[in-house]
Amino acid sequence: MTTDSGPIVPPLLEALDALGFIARFLDPSEFDGVMSAVGTPDATLRAALSQLNTAPHAPDSDSGRLKTASEQAILAFDGLRAALDQGDFRAMFRALRHLPRAQDALYPLAATIPDVNRFFLDPAVRDDAAISARSMQPARSGETGVIHVNNAFGDRGGYSIYVPETYTPDRAWPLVMALHGGSGHGRGFLWTWLRDARSFGAIVIAPTAIGGTWALMGDDIDTPNLARILATARGRWTIDPARLLMTGMSDGGTFCYVSGLEADSPFTHLGPVSAAFHPMLAAMADGDRLRGLPIYQVHGALDWMFPVDVARQAQAALSAAGANVSYHEIGDLSHTYPREVNAPMLAWLVEG
Repeated sequence: MTTDSGPIVPPLLEALDALGFIARFLDPSEFDGVMSAVGTPDATLRAALSQLNTAPHAPDSDSGRLKTASEQAILAFDGLRAALDQGDFRAMFRALRHLPRAQDALYPLAATIPDVNRFFLDPAVRDDAAISARSMQPARSGETGVIHVNNAFGDRGGYSIYVPETYTPDRAWPLVMALHGGSGHGRGFLWTWLRDARSFGAIVIAPTAIGGTWALMGDDIDTPNLARILATARGRWTIDPARLLMTGMSDGGTFCYVSGLEADSPFTHLGPVSAAFHPMLAAMADGDRLRGLPIYQVHGALDWMFPVDVARQAQAALSAAGANVSYHEIGDLSHTYPREVNAPMLAWLVEG
């Protein structure tokens, strides 16, 4: 059964796409140009929302979810424009935290509104009628769909997991452990991966660091927590033991090295994105662990936080130590998450 999308859905999805574009191309030196390129897609959304607001809506109703998602998108645009006016780059990142909150509210409608369903598919498969139809299965409570475990925004140490609605236990599914960046949150970072996992068939876990960021120095309190989370998932769902990817952005990518190079790491593949790296990480890693270890390394040529030379040095050091490194340098990428790498990274995980 499908639901009529109503007049608010097209401008909402257009606004969310625009916010995704901003998130991909966010750069302190180019922010004005990015905002100019996007224009004002929220104007139409504001008008549609004013009509939707004429009646009360239960938060978990279709209209209530559309209202919440629209309000979060508008808050993102308001915050971005205020940050631009003030020249406050940190405020730009804070404004974009409304984007995953909008997606979090909207996603349950993917099972009933075709346009929303297509939005949460990879663009390469949106016109595949079979995939679109199959993906509109409703979630089975506690088994498939988006599940949050002690992971409300503001909580630390919990996790969010996405299990495709098409999941069946008679096959082993690849798993992606996706680590957020510094000061980030797993519940928000889940949405960088859900579209691709839903389109191509993978389970995604997005944990939240116990501290303000991952344990890059001092006692490693996060690796044992990730091990417990992984063990719980493996006990609940059928997961391929040969297809366990740990990936992450920025501090999360760096923690892929810190934790993923340990001799007893259960992860079979690593995918650091926009990560810092010190050659001592390779020198101190267990030789048997590194030998032949598949690593999918992604970095932006325009990265202003960790210059690209850091990534090139990491590729050289890891390769010299025996790792099987697939290096991907993206010319127009600053220090943001390039969602376009997810599909090829999943293909590499499954086929490699």
